[in-house]
Order: sequence, then C-alpha cells, then structure tokens
Amino acid sequence: MGSTPCPNDCPNSCLLSPNIDGQTLSYPKLKLGVLASGNGSNFEAIMAAIDRSELDAEVTVVICNNPGANVLERAARWSIPTVLLNHREFESRGALDDAIVQTLRDHDADWVIMAGWMRRVTQHLIDAFTGRLLNIHPSLLPSFPGLHAVQQALDAGVVVAGCTVHQVELAVDSGPIIMQAVVPVLPGDTEETLQTRIQIQEHRIFPAAIALAAHHRAGQDG
Repeated sequence: MGSTPCPNDCPNSCLLSPNIDGQTLSYPKLKLGVLASGNGSNFEAIMAAIDRSELDAEVTVVICNNPGANVLERAARWSIPTVLLNHREFESRGALDDAIVQTLRDHDADWVIMAGWMRRVTQHLIDAFTGRLLNIHPSLLPSFPGLHAVQQALDAGVVVAGCTVHQVELAVDSGPIIMQAVVPVLPGDTEETLQTRIQIQEHRIFPAAIALAAHHRAGQDG
C-alpha cells in the first residue's frame, strides 16, 4: 500500500505504512473495550477520532489496573464507564484475565484495545477475542520489544525509531503488524524527547489501525 508522509510539522519526514489515505474502510460499528494502566493519552486520541467521525466505534468500558491512573479521569470526562481491576488483588495473571474477559463481555465489547496496558496477557484473553485484541508499542517491531523500547533504540544507535500497532499474541509484543509510523532519531535525542515525538505518531496511527484491522476482519468474515 505504500507509505505517506506525516502531516505534522516534524523536523524530518515521519512516514506511516500502510498508506490508507483516500481508501474507504468499511466495517460494522465497533464496540471497544480499552485496557489502560497509566496516563491514557492513546485512549484520548481514540475518543477524539471517534468524535471527529474518523473511527466508527464507541468505547463501552475502560478497564484499568492501577488505582489513581489518569486514564480514569480522562474516561470520566468522556462519560465512559470505568472498572478498576487492581492486578495486585489477583492471585495470578489468569485470574486477572478471567475478570477482564467477564467485564468486557458484561459491557458488550467486541474489540479489545490495549492503550498503555502494562501487564502481560494470558491465552485466555487472546482466545476470547481472537484477531480482535490490539496493542501499540513504541518501536518498529520486531525490533526492541518489551520495556524501555525507546531507550533500547537509542542504545542501539539506530537512525530511525517509531511505533507499531499489532495484534496480540502470547509472546511479548509479537503478533501480526497492522500499521507502523517511522520517526527519525535526531542528534542529541534523549529517551524523553524521542518518546514525545513517537507518541505524536501513536496518537495518529492507533485509531487508523483499529479501522484498518476492522476492515480486514469484516472482509474475512464476509
């Protein structure tokens, strides 16, 4: 499908692939369950895209595992129901994921969006939403999976970094890639400065990748 330049005023070109500009993406309206652990800026970007009619979806619930996380306040401002499932109160990852799956079903979610979800998931959650469980990661996967991906990129001396939206599989930050954005690494970049520019692209591609994944899924199901 090719790539498209970044519309933002970047110091150097940021590229997105695949390029879906001008394409009509058809899919049934989505009911999204969002998993988030922290600030919630990607959740906010998804809500803004829905508000601008760029993503035909509704968020039915935000599940958070950290009491006091800012995403809970963001969700309240959008009048989205929230459920706190503090992972510290569960005896195992499996028990937590059992509660997550039940909560998602209780709120009629048909897609699951991991927007800064800092917990590994089990096969139970993956199987419950096969092909409909998406994550965003601040690197050009398969390079630099796991924690501190931006610092990993800087330590490796790469000249470009970026972010990836992918389907979730059991191995950390694996699964089929849906969309990526490439961000140049600039002289003097720190983890913070590079992370800031990558996050701009995260907010750009996550809603688009959700729409693209839903479009592909609708084609398979049809």
